[in-house]
Amino acid sequence: MALERGGSPVEEVKGDVDSDSREGASLLLDEEYFKLSCAKELALLALMEKTGYNMVQENGQRKYGGPPPGWEGPAPPRGCEVFVGKIPRDMYEDDLVPLFEKPGTIYEFRLMMEFSGENRGYAFVMYTDREAAQRAIQMLDNYEVRPGKFIGVCMSLDNCRLFIGSIPKDKRKDEIMEEMKKVTDGVVDVIVYQSSAEKSRNRGFAFVEYESHKAAAMARRKLIPGTFLLWGHSIQVDWAEPEKDVDDEVMQRVRVLYVRNLSLETSEETLRREFSHFKPGCVERVKKLTDYAFVHYRSRSDALTALSLMNGAEIDGATVEVTLAKPVGIRDGSKRYISKGGQNGGGGNGTFVLSRNDGGMIGGDAMRPGSTLARLGIPNYKGGARDDLDRGTFPLLPGIPLSTTSLLSLKQSQIRSAVSLLEFYCQKNCWSPPEYYLYSTPGQDGKLLLLYKVVIASTRSTCIPDKLCELLDDAKELAAQTALWKLALFCRRRSLT
Repeated sequence: MALERGGSPVEEVKGDVDSDSREGASLLLDEEYFKLSCAKELALLALMEKTGYNMVQENGQRKYGGPPPGWEGPAPPRGCEVFVGKIPRDMYEDDLVPLFEKPGTIYEFRLMMEFSGENRGYAFVMYTDREAAQRAIQMLDNYEVRPGKFIGVCMSLDNCRLFIGSIPKDKRKDEIMEEMKKVTDGVVDVIVYQSSAEKSRNRGFAFVEYESHKAAAMARRKLIPGTFLLWGHSIQVDWAEPEKDVDDEVMQRVRVLYVRNLSLETSEETLRREFSHFKPGCVERVKKLTDYAFVHYRSRSDALTALSLMNGAEIDGATVEVTLAKPVGIRDGSKRYISKGGQNGGGGNGTFVLSRNDGGMIGGDAMRPGSTLARLGIPNYKGGARDDLDRGTFPLLPGIPLSTTSLLSLKQSQIRSAVSLLEFYCQKNCWSPPEYYLYSTPGQDGKLLLLYKVVIASTRSTCIPDKLCELLDDAKELAAQTALWKLALFCRRRSLT
């Protein structure tokens, strides 16, 4: 019978032995996998037994805590959660939780999971307070969890706000709110900016605030551009740029107000008079740009009084919105303030304006040592204009030899301009040089206001500042600063994935 199958009895026995060997090896592998699975489950059970936290797996993530044992009251506020990237795929809560408990008490630990049982390489850790989240970044960013394995830790942006563009300009806030509640769930607020020219019209966009990040994400998924219409119009939908957090201790010292939705005709003198009517002489200085302004007070108490009196007040027929300005650092005797808002708005749009002691205003982010831009490998950039041009100049004497020099041969400390720094960084990374495109628009008093768009083809980056400038050089410097900031965030995110 063996011969009828074309083989000998010896070959038949050999085949049976090979089959038995494979089945045995498979059983050994299954047994080993079972042991590993049991060991992992036992380790997680031991962690839960030790800490008293609960653990549940749902929607591709495993939640540890949220809330922790004995917790009463609402969940921690925004700014308490960090993102953790580059986690080894076979590392789990029994190793990670003890590590992330060192900076402070964990409210919730969410590890993203694959169907295979491995983690997806990243997690979110929410602490009970913001201080613990900041300590986690300081202690554990670039921490070596295993030989040669370093994790990345940064703030998690729990964004609950969507940008909705291309909406009819004749729609009021209540109409937009009503329509968004019809088509999406969890709408909390709608932020609409009035047109600078016509206060009865909006600027063609709005920001919609949702009760949670999940609700915002579901709304964004539903409002797919090209397939969804509002009032018969195709709309643009994207995440709003999150506001940059400022330390609470710093905010306690702020004595500058940010005022938006101003009429173009409103003068700085009018603002000084209106914002100091309760106490003449309390305003130190005022700086107005198009439809928004910064009002500097001599004392914080006066600033808070003005905030309570002037928020929602009417000036020259426009209802103004007043908030405390957000300082984002001090450099060379200058303090910078960030306006509260979202993106693409002009005036109330989430970026800041640099206010120098001489009253001049320069838009854009100042890049200082230790900031996000230090991760670009350029930590010594000071930014802004030089205080004293003569300090770094030397006489060109007859006979001094001169030779052509590459930008990359310079020391980073020799670069002070954002335009030069952007070119330096593009060359360093072998990217195409930045391309600048100039735009303009009529401004207050008929002055032409300028803006540069920056395109870096190699990274497919297009950067547009959200501030206009009177001077050409300022517009180009601001555009370069905006591009550097965007590239820094791009590199940061790429390094954590």
